Amino acid sequence: MKEKVEAAIKKVRPALQDDGGDVELVDVSSDGVVKVKLTGKCGSCPMSQMTLKMGIERVIKQEVPEVKEVVAL
Repeated sequence: MKEKVEAAIKKVRPALQDDGGDVELVDVSSDGVVKVKLTGKCGSCPMSQMTLKMGIERVIKQEVPEVKEVVAL
C-alpha cells in the first residue's frame, strides 16, 4: 500500500511545489492511516488543513481506497 500512496502523492506534489510547499510521506499504518509532513510554505500556511483534507487526502483516497485518513505531523 505504501507504494500506491507514494504514487498518489506524486500526483499532487507539483501543485504544492508550484506554491512553494511540498509533502513528505512519513508512514502508512496497517489500519489505513497515512501520516505526512507538510514542508516549505505548506508547513506554515493557514490553509494547510484544507490543502491536506480537500487536496492531498482526497487524491490519496481516490487512488488508494484502503486509506481511511491522512494526517499531518
